[in-house]
Amino acid sequence: MSATVAPPAPARSGGELSHKQIVTILSGLMLGMFLAALDQMIVATAIRTIGDDLHGLSVQAWVTTAFLITSTIATPLYGKLSDIYGRKPLFLFAITIFIVGSALCGLSTSMYMLAAFRALQGIGAGGLMSMAMAIVGDIIPPRERARYQGYFMAVFATSSVLGPVVGGFFAGQSSIFGITGWRWIFYVNVPTGVLALIVVNRVLQVQHHRRQHRIDWWGALALVVGLVPLLIIAEQGRTWGWSSPGAFTCYVIGVFGLIMFVRIQQLMGDDALLPMRLFRNRVFAVASAQSMVIGIGMFGGMASIPLYLQIVKGASPTKAGLLILPMVMGMIAASLTAGQIISRTGHYKRLPVVGSALLVLGLVLMSRIGAGTPLWQTDIFMLIFGAGLGLNMQTLVLAMQNAVEPKDMGVSTAAATFFRQVGGTLGTAVFLSILFSAAGSHIKSQYQDAAATPAFRQAARAHPDQLASLGNGAKLNDTSFLSRIDAQLAHPYLVGFSQAMDLVFTVGAAVLVFAFILSLFLKEVPLRTQSGLEAARTAAAAEDGGTPDAVGATHEPTTTPQAH
Repeated sequence: MSATVAPPAPARSGGELSHKQIVTILSGLMLGMFLAALDQMIVATAIRTIGDDLHGLSVQAWVTTAFLITSTIATPLYGKLSDIYGRKPLFLFAITIFIVGSALCGLSTSMYMLAAFRALQGIGAGGLMSMAMAIVGDIIPPRERARYQGYFMAVFATSSVLGPVVGGFFAGQSSIFGITGWRWIFYVNVPTGVLALIVVNRVLQVQHHRRQHRIDWWGALALVVGLVPLLIIAEQGRTWGWSSPGAFTCYVIGVFGLIMFVRIQQLMGDDALLPMRLFRNRVFAVASAQSMVIGIGMFGGMASIPLYLQIVKGASPTKAGLLILPMVMGMIAASLTAGQIISRTGHYKRLPVVGSALLVLGLVLMSRIGAGTPLWQTDIFMLIFGAGLGLNMQTLVLAMQNAVEPKDMGVSTAAATFFRQVGGTLGTAVFLSILFSAAGSHIKSQYQDAAATPAFRQAARAHPDQLASLGNGAKLNDTSFLSRIDAQLAHPYLVGFSQAMDLVFTVGAAVLVFAFILSLFLKEVPLRTQSGLEAARTAAAAEDGGTPDAVGATHEPTTTPQAH
């Protein structure tokens, strides 16, 4: 691969980029990350409206599953291919596929068609986040990288605020310029994506030292065979039954695929998607496991909290999205604090320990909330939970990037995202399964207890039709009736549902205890003072017998410069 044009501004001594150059490049990366983060928030807000319009609300889970499957499987592929061919072409490819998938999603005429196009969109999304973080690892030394975390946290905060608002707005419009309102949820990605393409193509000018590798297509196929059935049953198990023949078939195929994947990775050596030698690195192995466990707790908690706000507190989807701002603010504040601590001290070991403890504490406190808990208390609990996430997420990625050789930067970054996504998918599915399995019995129990109270009996006599609509008191597929019935009749339902939520948060806290234990075993490696690109240039120069110059071209000892 020929060398790309060097950045316009002169690099600092040693070949490192200046602050101005880094911020310029970050502008392109943040646009790509904004696409992925905003899309998840918007679609989650409007999925019920989309399902109703396409007459397929009962199969809405497939829309989510298809996206998760392809984005999860694509993530390690992007990491490995970018180590071979360079970050920029893979990042541009990811943005392009995401744009095309978004445009096709807007044209969908059925939920199954939407699921297929969401799968295509997920292929692009799998590279947006992991490629952006890998490029950050390339251009910023680990010791300084934490200083720039605030930029990325700003992206997540903006998407968290805008997502529910924009999604609610589009979903609430019957048509805009003659096009059904919800379709703009996908169409809005097109101009944003085109802008990201233009900016990334202009500002992302970094050299890549090409290394010859085989592409691990068999490993990718085995990963598909292993993950697809397990992700499907994670999403559909509650509907199919966890011990049904379909579920058992998924278990068998998934386990077989994962065994084959591990074996192929062993045979492929350094050419593997996830080289097994990396797991002999204690930091990489522990941080990977911790990322997966935190993914389980993080996504499980984040999927459950909006349901509490909407069902128990009666907030609209848009309002519920805004009500989780304390958690977002906690993430941002903690991430910025972590960045300052790492930048000033060069140490990161304690941050995941404290962060994991805060995650456990946050969910333990949330397990105590009920139907009558004031929102300000819930806000404090969400703030603590968010702070735990903020201390962990970027710190673990930094630890993994710093612990491996520069040539494995893409693989290590993709691995962090991959394990977190797998954990998140499992956590969401398992926690929601626990929630809806426990909710029915808790709600029935509350109605039995309420039936003996004078206030409930009086409301029942005044509204016999509403009492009849409750059925056995465990209607879970459609909770919209809660806003239309007497408060006394709705109260037992809200109490029972919040009790089921308490169980979810308790289980989540128990899971995150393992993240805390793992954090104690995370070994601290001194942070490198070179960026990934500069370290790679130094290594390449050593291999070729030359020395890297200030802007990254490698000089042979006695011949003219050669760009890699």
